[in-house]
Amino acid sequence: MRRWGRFGNTLNRTAHRSALMLSGLIAVVGGFAIAALTWWLLWRSWGAQAETPNRLDLTKIALWVTAGVGAAVALVIAYRRQRDNERGRFAELFGAAASQLGNTDVAVRIAGVYALAGVADEFSAPARRQQCVDVLCGYLRLPYVPDEGGSHLVSKSQRVEDSGTAVERVYNYRQNDRQVRDTIVRVIAEHLRPTATGTSWSTCDFDFSDAVLEDLDFRHVIFAGHNTRFTNASFTGRSTSFEQARFLGKRVSFRGAMFRSPTEFDHAVFAHTSVHRTERDSAGTVFVDVTFGGSVSFEGARFAGARTGFTRSSFAGDRSSFANARFAAGLTSFERCIFDGERVTFTSAEFVGGKVVFTASRFYAEASVFDCARLGSHTRWRNGLTQEVTFARAEYHGKVSFADAIFGGRSVAFTGGDFFGNISFRRVAFDAREVTFERPKAWVGLHFDWDGSPNTKPANVSPAQWPPVPAEAPPELTV
Repeated sequence: MRRWGRFGNTLNRTAHRSALMLSGLIAVVGGFAIAALTWWLLWRSWGAQAETPNRLDLTKIALWVTAGVGAAVALVIAYRRQRDNERGRFAELFGAAASQLGNTDVAVRIAGVYALAGVADEFSAPARRQQCVDVLCGYLRLPYVPDEGGSHLVSKSQRVEDSGTAVERVYNYRQNDRQVRDTIVRVIAEHLRPTATGTSWSTCDFDFSDAVLEDLDFRHVIFAGHNTRFTNASFTGRSTSFEQARFLGKRVSFRGAMFRSPTEFDHAVFAHTSVHRTERDSAGTVFVDVTFGGSVSFEGARFAGARTGFTRSSFAGDRSSFANARFAAGLTSFERCIFDGERVTFTSAEFVGGKVVFTASRFYAEASVFDCARLGSHTRWRNGLTQEVTFARAEYHGKVSFADAIFGGRSVAFTGGDFFGNISFRRVAFDAREVTFERPKAWVGLHFDWDGSPNTKPANVSPAQWPPVPAEAPPELTV
């Protein structure tokens, strides 16, 4: 194998030299061809006159052209040699920095982080910088046990019983790995902020899939690469912050992520760049199957682009807030979400995209508030009209308020809803063309402005016979 390795290296060097020689040969032959063509064209243009052309002058001009071509050839060769030297230098520095990250000594690994960041800053070629970023993200994706993150141990043994036999298991750890991981996160964050003193990495792709991220501080960062992935990532520690972060790439995914600590996305922006029509199904912001175990805030956040998906996500913290958020994506989906905890807030939120979906969502929080929210675009232009806002088959338990909300667009559907609690539609503006509460599963505890006089119900609200007749008998209240 060693012999083959040496042979491969020799063959690789020979190929590079051959490529350089071939480029030089082509440039020389091309130079002579250009010189000959120049001489011939000059002779033809001057030779058409009655006076015999001075062939010595023509030869001088052709030689000057040849000299210029020779200089160009020299520049080509110098450029190729410089590029090969840079490639070799990058391979050397990259390999040395990457090997430091694999060292058992925590100090050497931290030095490797800064060394790799220096390599990424020095070499501006996007592919080489991306390679350095991939290694740093890859380290964060390695298996990690937070409880052992600050341990000075490199291994730990445990004696267990297996089928009546005592077995000793040995677990290996990277010593003080928390310090290394914190350094990587801090270095990445510094290169993603507008205030970065060095080179920005914002246009790179970042893959934090399956990573365990403690006390993540990504405030004010900018992700502008094509792909930003936090798929199945676990966020732990005292807090997680993406406050005022900007996600501008085509695909942003938090699919399956677990937020165990209080999380802030306040005033974050999710607005990917323009995408081709064939990419619309894969482009957008994805929070599908996410679990927010602690409090979470998206206050003032902005969502745009092809789609925004919170499908099947669970909001289990004490407080979950989307107050003053703006959802302008073509599709905004909270389908089959579970809203639990003490309070869920969509106060003054705006849903102005083409389609807004809360189908089969469950509002189990003590208080779920949509006060002063706008659900559906009010514009009359065809391209700006919200086609559908649907809460079909949603469940409302506890206190739910839509007071002073505005429902616009083409259609709003509460079909098949399970209304059982204290649910207020006081002072709601039903501006949509069609609003339906047909076939509710249960109809207990609702309040509308026309409760005392059903004749004042807006004509666009159905069914005509009010209140709607539940499709199922309501559950009995226990005293």
